[in-house]
Amino acid sequence: MSQSRLSLALEGAELPDAGTVVVMGPKGDADLSALPRDRVRIVQGFRRDHDALKARGFAVSPVLEGRHAAAVVFLPRARAEARARIADAVAHLAEGAPVWVDGQKTDGVDSALKDVRARVAVADVVAKAHGKTFRFAAPGGGSLEDWRGLETRPAPGFVAVPGVFSADGIDKGSEALAAALPRDLHGVVADLGAGWGWLAARILERDGVRELHLIEASHAAVECARRNVTDPRARFHWADATRFRPERRFDVVVTNPPFHTDRAADPALGVAFIRAAAEMLTPSGILWLVANRHLPYEKAMADAFRDVAEAGGTAGFKVLRAARPIAPAGAAPRRGR
Repeated sequence: MSQSRLSLALEGAELPDAGTVVVMGPKGDADLSALPRDRVRIVQGFRRDHDALKARGFAVSPVLEGRHAAAVVFLPRARAEARARIADAVAHLAEGAPVWVDGQKTDGVDSALKDVRARVAVADVVAKAHGKTFRFAAPGGGSLEDWRGLETRPAPGFVAVPGVFSADGIDKGSEALAAALPRDLHGVVADLGAGWGWLAARILERDGVRELHLIEASHAAVECARRNVTDPRARFHWADATRFRPERRFDVVVTNPPFHTDRAADPALGVAFIRAAAEMLTPSGILWLVANRHLPYEKAMADAFRDVAEAGGTAGFKVLRAARPIAPAGAAPRRGR
């Protein structure tokens, strides 16, 4: 969101004189200067943005708690998640409290505006910088309650929530990776970018796996994984996989890394996962990775591992196996969160 749009949206607006302002889902570099910093309470469940906002001195939590005097809602891309985020904010406000909703056109702000207008009166629509900000007064009587608490059933026995990766079904890349993993997989294993836990459940079908560490940046996905994966060998980490460092190195890392930043393809994300995996593994450790066939990960893997080969896949996905990481000189594991 541009600075000018936020300033324009709040210009002349009367924030309540007392009480906190909850800000839902801002990016780590979001401009919040138009809000009273000492009264701002941020809800951000994506670990990297959470940590960036905390480093800027804001009070940040991955979940929404308490009562607040006003709300600013930054829209996510998924429509169901956007509705839930707006309704969650309203549920933590008194009737009549001001709510500002902001989003880019590419985030579906026009759909959100239409959805809210169908329920409550909307005022002060500001259109600028390929997006909109609009305001409404929090309704009472649970009028948005049907937008909250939605869950999906992406696979039998599994739950997810709108907005997490592959919430509507098993990812085809994860299916290809699960099919390629050897039955004798063993030792202490990590699943980088574990999502809601389907691939982790497949890994834990191997009796030789002593521990499986699910490392995931989305707090909502981690909470789903806790419900979906109840094997006592599972360990859960809400963490940025590219920055996480274990207390001890892993024998195996398995990953279906993301390759998008918002809507734009960004292969650098997968490269960052590869480099992080190399630092997490023992000297004889093995990385199993799945990627779309058009993504050029082989060079990054060859730079980080001594042995790299394709080990399976489908028409659309390749499964790569890499062994014996080339660790940077003097590198040592650091404690992860």
